[in-house]
Amino acid sequence: MEEQVGEIWHRLVTRWADKTFPPAAVRLGEVERSVGILFRALGGDGGLQVTSADQTVNEARRGWLQRLAGSEQKVALAWRDRQYLRLPATLDCLPTRALNRQLYLWLAALAVVSPDTNDGWLRANQRRAIRTLERFPGLRERYRELVEAHLAIRPLPGRLPRAEAEAERAIRAALEEPGSIDELPPAKRPPAPVPLWLHPNPPVSASAMPAPDGDGAQGGGEKQRELEDLRRQAKRINITHKDRGLVTVRMENILTWGEFINVDRGKEDEDDLDRAEAAARDLDKLAVSRDAKRAAATLKFDLDLPAEAEDDLVIGEGITIPEWDWRKRSLIPDHCRIVPMLAVDALPQALPEHLGRTARRLRNQFQALAPARTWRRAQQDGQEVDLDAYMRFAADRRAGSSNADALYRDMRSGARDLACLLMADLSLSTDTWVNDYHRVIDVVRDSLFLFAEALDATGDRFGLYGFSSRKRDPVRMNILKAFDERYGGQVRGRIQAIKPGYYTRMGAAIRYGASLIAGQPASRRLLLLLTDGKPNDLDQYEGRYGIEDTRQAVLEARRMGLQPFCITIDRKGSDYLPHLFGSTGFVVIHDPSDLPKRLPLLYAQMTA
Repeated sequence: MEEQVGEIWHRLVTRWADKTFPPAAVRLGEVERSVGILFRALGGDGGLQVTSADQTVNEARRGWLQRLAGSEQKVALAWRDRQYLRLPATLDCLPTRALNRQLYLWLAALAVVSPDTNDGWLRANQRRAIRTLERFPGLRERYRELVEAHLAIRPLPGRLPRAEAEAERAIRAALEEPGSIDELPPAKRPPAPVPLWLHPNPPVSASAMPAPDGDGAQGGGEKQRELEDLRRQAKRINITHKDRGLVTVRMENILTWGEFINVDRGKEDEDDLDRAEAAARDLDKLAVSRDAKRAAATLKFDLDLPAEAEDDLVIGEGITIPEWDWRKRSLIPDHCRIVPMLAVDALPQALPEHLGRTARRLRNQFQALAPARTWRRAQQDGQEVDLDAYMRFAADRRAGSSNADALYRDMRSGARDLACLLMADLSLSTDTWVNDYHRVIDVVRDSLFLFAEALDATGDRFGLYGFSSRKRDPVRMNILKAFDERYGGQVRGRIQAIKPGYYTRMGAAIRYGASLIAGQPASRRLLLLLTDGKPNDLDQYEGRYGIEDTRQAVLEARRMGLQPFCITIDRKGSDYLPHLFGSTGFVVIHDPSDLPKRLPLLYAQMTA
């Protein structure tokens, strides 16, 4: 009975203290695509991705009812860093869904403008608002609606202490007339959060800081929202005595979990990852200590490294290529080493039976793309006399000049004058399951089989390579079919032997692929990239660094006269691929099982 009464009381107090509008809530997932398009259309950094903002501590004054209910302790505000435009996961601070959706769009437009670096939070947001409204006057009416709705729910100055009331009046004036307030009056507590502005003191994410050239944490698994680790405040404490029992410790010295957690990650990993993540994100301050004791025993192993006897054959010493550092805006020469590899245990084989029917249909379709046999006129020798050339010769001889070098015609096959190189991503992520029967790597393998069958029917020159990486050295390049090889059982055996491993240094793969296809004697050269996710690697290549290096590699390929195109099964590909390949340089295949059939047809459309 006591517990039931307590639960009812908690629900009532929480409901009374809640100043939000849950029925009017709009989630970021509902507007993420619109927000991203608007942000880039207004001139925002195309490399930034839209993601959710973490909640931070609300230090503003709360009402007694909120303190009683324990609500409003944290608040989610928008901000941007080098890699992300971070917006609240849910907006329910305004009374209607239309206003909350409008607030998302306003925050995206506000984040496009960069204020002066020496401006404080108050002046910076006012300057952002002024410049946003000047550049995009169509937002003026929407901004007024947002301000009116927000002012109606802000704390009334008359109910606040004098200093805080003055600060609140200044905030209201700055919202109504941006640029009218230079600084806030001093007060004991900061003013109530302003959801129409960017965060006054956003936490710095690890991805936004310059990353060292070393090992980094590699995220894994599919999440509803990509979450970034935050750089937390920390305090150093002395190491606890692990051999002392609980009884020997005075009870008043036992700290709460929110103040101290003595975690040895080698022994106390949390099996419930969602619960561990929630606990870590609730901590505002972390305690760290140095343990001088050495472990009794250590075991070090690397699951990424296969035994040398079981690995593919390395061909040559490798090739060094540059990499783009977007922070320095320059190429780092000889930064990556490409290692060509060949599967030594790949035996020649026939096409898998389950692909036979589809392969025959594709061959029939693609044979129609092969150039027809045509008459080549004015040849020095051939099957028949070229009557047009002979008539010109007879007329010239009557006129006193004769040239009988090219009087024949010959039936020959035409030529499409096209070369294609397909680079397939063979990273660890391809080991995930598409359904109950197939993994991503199985879908990629079937796609390569059908793609090769289709191109072999057209007679086009083509090459097939797979790539993966483990930091910048080595970047593994698996040779499946070189340009000068004929497609047959040996190539099919190499395709069958592909397996997932390592990571995705996409820029290095594109640069190496561009160097291969650039030497092909064709007027049109197509560089296809088949992948299932974003560029990433163990070192600083994670995040914005990898995105910008890949984009620079694509630009370099286009300057070489190549046509790069990306085919991805990443459902979030539309968020970042326009920045890498342009709006028409990629396609997202939402159902991975459709890839084997769609890949050859995409090629046919691009080369028609």
